[in-house]
Amino acid sequence: MDTLNQSKTKEFLLLGMTDIPLLQAPLFIVFLIIYLLGVLANLLIIIVVCLSPSLHNPMYFFLCNLSLLDISYSSVTQPQLLSTLVKGPVSISFPGCITQLYVFLSLACTEFVSLKAMSYDRYVAICKPLHYAVLMDKRRCSLLATICWLVGFLDPLAHTLVIANLTFCKPHIINHFFCDWSVLLNLSCVDQTFIEIMTYVVGSVVALPAFKLTLISYVFIISAILKSHSAEGRQKAFSTCASHLTVVILFYGTVLVMHMRPSSKYLLTQDKPLSVLYTAIIPMLNPLIYTLRNKDFKNALKKTQRLK
Repeated sequence: MDTLNQSKTKEFLLLGMTDIPLLQAPLFIVFLIIYLLGVLANLLIIIVVCLSPSLHNPMYFFLCNLSLLDISYSSVTQPQLLSTLVKGPVSISFPGCITQLYVFLSLACTEFVSLKAMSYDRYVAICKPLHYAVLMDKRRCSLLATICWLVGFLDPLAHTLVIANLTFCKPHIINHFFCDWSVLLNLSCVDQTFIEIMTYVVGSVVALPAFKLTLISYVFIISAILKSHSAEGRQKAFSTCASHLTVVILFYGTVLVMHMRPSSKYLLTQDKPLSVLYTAIIPMLNPLIYTLRNKDFKNALKKTQRLK
């Protein structure tokens, strides 16, 4: 037989980032530093916000939520990447591969929707400041965050179930550092038209509208900022919004390029670096982008250090 059905697919072999021995040690050090920096920086944000009453507001509530997402998101793939750089190709069981795929897609989708919630928060804060306390109270913020996580973990469920029941061809070798859905589709022996239509439909219902609504929010936000008579107010508003918009463009742009396309367009030389960008680099950059020019956070960090 030329194919192996799902019940006989017991494991896959992950080849990792590179098979060049001279590159493995330097890449291990680089990615270990990136991963640790990302985890520690995001943990720092969560700790400082929790310990600083001055930061107990909706913007930092959603920033903590994003930090938790980034820690989880990078931890799904980066330990495995580091493992392949030390050990070489590693095997992963079929259930383990499908679980990793589902959790990864769920966290990515949750971050997608969470970034939209953050843009809504900035929209209300700048365009409807008099109603901000009512529209973004603790109950509504908690509800928004809960909806983000529910949508995030429900949205990829159908994709994961379809991929889990695909027929895969021998050899079961994944030339990647984690179980990405585009790589798994390339290993499939069956026609992929249905799942690609599913991707476009789901993307059209969740991802693209979230991206469009975020951009529309920023059109109103920038318009409101430009109309402001206070130079200091404009600068502070631009500072917080520019940080969020940078994260939105980086994350949305990379993920949409990676996943809103036919699996036949998968190019290993391009997609591995892109995968590294949104699984490792962006989770590390997010806390830096949000806090580097943020005076409120810097002041809160100094007060936290003095308490110690």
